Amino acid sequence: MGTGIDLVKGLFELHFGTSGFLDGKLIFLNRIAGEDRTDEIVVEGSVLGIMRFDIPTKGFKLDLQLDGARVLAPIATSGIVHLTRVKGHLKGRNISGGDVGEVIGEFDEGDPLVVMAGNLICAGVARTSSDLIEASKVAVKVRDTGKGRIRLPRRDLTWSDMVSCNDHHISSMESRAISDVRSYMGNSRGKELTVSFSGGKDSLACYGIAKKAVGPVTLLFANTGLEFPETVEYVREFARRNQEELVEGCPETTFWEQFPSFGPPAKDFRWCCKVCKLAPITGMIESRYPNGVITLVGNRVYESFARARIGFVERNPFVPGQTNLNPIREWRAVEVWCYIWREGLDYNPLYDMDFQRIGCYLCPSCLASEWESTRTIHPDLHKEWEEMLLEWSRENGADDRFVEHGFWRWKNLPPKMRDLAERMDICLPEVSSDRLELRMVRGASPCSAGGYSVEGVLSVPTERDFSAVVEALKALGDVRYSEEYQIALVRRGEATLKVFGGGQLTAIAPTSVEAEELFELGARSVLRGKLCSECGICVRSCPVDAIELSDGPRVNEDRCTHCGKCIQACVVAHYFDKLVAGN
Repeated sequence: MGTGIDLVKGLFELHFGTSGFLDGKLIFLNRIAGEDRTDEIVVEGSVLGIMRFDIPTKGFKLDLQLDGARVLAPIATSGIVHLTRVKGHLKGRNISGGDVGEVIGEFDEGDPLVVMAGNLICAGVARTSSDLIEASKVAVKVRDTGKGRIRLPRRDLTWSDMVSCNDHHISSMESRAISDVRSYMGNSRGKELTVSFSGGKDSLACYGIAKKAVGPVTLLFANTGLEFPETVEYVREFARRNQEELVEGCPETTFWEQFPSFGPPAKDFRWCCKVCKLAPITGMIESRYPNGVITLVGNRVYESFARARIGFVERNPFVPGQTNLNPIREWRAVEVWCYIWREGLDYNPLYDMDFQRIGCYLCPSCLASEWESTRTIHPDLHKEWEEMLLEWSRENGADDRFVEHGFWRWKNLPPKMRDLAERMDICLPEVSSDRLELRMVRGASPCSAGGYSVEGVLSVPTERDFSAVVEALKALGDVRYSEEYQIALVRRGEATLKVFGGGQLTAIAPTSVEAEELFELGARSVLRGKLCSECGICVRSCPVDAIELSDGPRVNEDRCTHCGKCIQACVVAHYFDKLVAGN
């Protein structure tokens, strides 16, 4: 939708001299795995190509698929190569320039091609430029082969046609969601139903369901201070236009105040969510709903592995008193959009500017392609954040390309991004430390009557991301984990332990002895997750075979009895006193 369709048409026009065959057709961009934004281009049920954002060039590339070649073969005016004297199996082969006959149009190395070989139509890629093709030993790479051309239907379709064709299916999904909400609210003892309204499509669909289930609802908006101006305006105007009450929470401490202490947030280090999002949400709930509240949230199982197992009802362990309902948890993105269009719900204008997700404008979870879009629509915001990142990266020994190409979005680069950084010869920041340090405070807990708390910050060299710590914590007790906020909550009898991705730990228990014991176990578990050498001693020491090693210890929660023998046996945990300074 929006500029995304213009991008698709522009790529076909650039490489094949035509895009008119897409006019009047419904084009779906189906997101798939890739280094950054990567979408299948689906038209009339056929995948014509893959559009991907190329991080080194900061531009979009087109990878032609077989069905795309079969559609383009009779109509393309460029990007066509005819082969001669080629026999045998072609799929996956490299073709020399001597086997190339006619070349139609100009192209560069890496460009997509329609390759014709007798009665075969192939999708290929150029291994050299068109002007050097004759002399090249490897001129063309054939990716896939097939026979017969594909002609797209001439009929023009609109999104209204799509909604109409799927009306029964959408109505059925809506009915189930409304029924689930009404059923739960009937047993909620008078608690109010609210909607977590972020300005995104999923929260908008939840609003549509809530409105039909119970009537007027209150919209909860956590204004982080980092929202796009379009989002803030949209949320406020939506509430006004629909005559709904809007409760807007803002953080007491700003992102900019915390940045000098924490540095850039990252996909695997989302301290910003705790400061800017979780804090205002907690404040809103505590002040407005002291007896608790029920909130519809637009979580969907298809968004990430972390959300793949969410249920309809989820207690929020990080916001006391809030119960979350996930009525669209099994909906796909296209079903959400069909529902929005069918109901005539006004959506955030950022979607028409080719943003796939709605969040903070500097969020590390945004795509590099979306960051380029931010540069276009809000150059002032883009410049402010980029200058701050550049200053930080220079202070930590990285070159400017570390920021310019978006590598700052990870604290610990995943393998594919580390490989890309090496190919681009990008110097990464040197922010890890060989020194492990623990700073602690003890005292009565203001959050627990008669309780005792131990709090501290554990500085550990970054060897693994926070999910490895979460796995190690499972040996202590029942663990709840928020990937979004990078917080793990451990319950052990009447005691609780919170561990944050930034290294902060808080243990609260009825007595000082229990609190200090749990805090120490938590700190040792953080070390186990971060510094595990995979020696296998913990695996052998577990009496119920609840541990396996896969980039650190992995605990089977169904088997684990929380006996603590794995922690006692762990070499890293055993030498905690010697490894960590200041404890």
